[in-house]
Amino acid sequence: MSGGGEEGNTSYGRKSFQRSKAHFTDRITADGRDGWPVVADRYRLVASRACPWASRAVISRRLLGLEGALSLAIADPIQDDRSWRFTLDPDGRDPVLGIRFLSEAYDRRETDYPGGVSVPAIVDVPSGELVTNDYQRITLDLATEWTALLREGAPELYPKGLRDEIDAVMTDVYEDVNNGVYRAGFADGQEKYEGACARLFRRLELLAERLAGRRYLVGDTITEADIRLFTTLVRFDAVYHGHFKCNRWKLTENRVLWAYARDLYQTPGFGDTVDFDHIKRHYYQVHSGINPTGIVPLGPDLAGWLTPHHRQELGGRPFGDGTPPGPVPQPEQVPAQGRP
Repeated sequence: MSGGGEEGNTSYGRKSFQRSKAHFTDRITADGRDGWPVVADRYRLVASRACPWASRAVISRRLLGLEGALSLAIADPIQDDRSWRFTLDPDGRDPVLGIRFLSEAYDRRETDYPGGVSVPAIVDVPSGELVTNDYQRITLDLATEWTALLREGAPELYPKGLRDEIDAVMTDVYEDVNNGVYRAGFADGQEKYEGACARLFRRLELLAERLAGRRYLVGDTITEADIRLFTTLVRFDAVYHGHFKCNRWKLTENRVLWAYARDLYQTPGFGDTVDFDHIKRHYYQVHSGINPTGIVPLGPDLAGWLTPHHRQELGGRPFGDGTPPGPVPQPEQVPAQGRP
């Protein structure tokens, strides 16, 4: 499927993999300068639990306690040629937007737009129009522009004093890890594949060195940088190791990164948003050029995600001066088949 997909706006095929910038880059801000002011219950976040880019927004929304202000639509992990679909909902329609396919919200905003239909996407409920699909900006704005609607005790995910360092770390993670697994997976030649794979694992090794003596990537609390690395790590052994041929070693074979990923998975707001069933079915069944049989592997064993990680011995305060989010709202709980 060209354009869109779980990755954001992408293209792959005969040419090497490329990720294009989001086409709809309006921002929802406290002052409404783009015409979209922060208002409770006005917008709906459309996401897929299969997608690492959309998962960032789902995790941020939960950590910040925006469930009551920004509603959530979860798309079916299996797309068809008409885009992300709402077949998980009764009658195959999103109960709030009343649409069968996310493309309908895109079309209400702009017909014949370039690129594909991607998640995460935020839709204006009254008009039914797409507001933004800017996967790089959405989570930063949730943390900095939606402050009036955050829960009491919400963590600072993008603290002002650390933004330069967070941005630098996120740039490396994006180029070599988040995007790197796709460059390897969709490489159309041996040299391109080997280059992408080498770059990916070198960055992972550098990240492991950074995390060997500190609990989190920047500072002593969870930040946006941790969210962005986690969404790739949590998919690594389940899909990237085999499906994308990123197989120099498994996540479980790297002592530091495996403990770091388990620490975050067991932190409220992270693992309780992850659906391994959606992840595996999407990658193995949608990427037919890589896996033409559509067979979804039975493994890996997920029980290890719940084993002790001992990362608390490094100190750190997951939520800083804040508190953990409360229980997951019942309608948003991950089904049993998607959890360890």
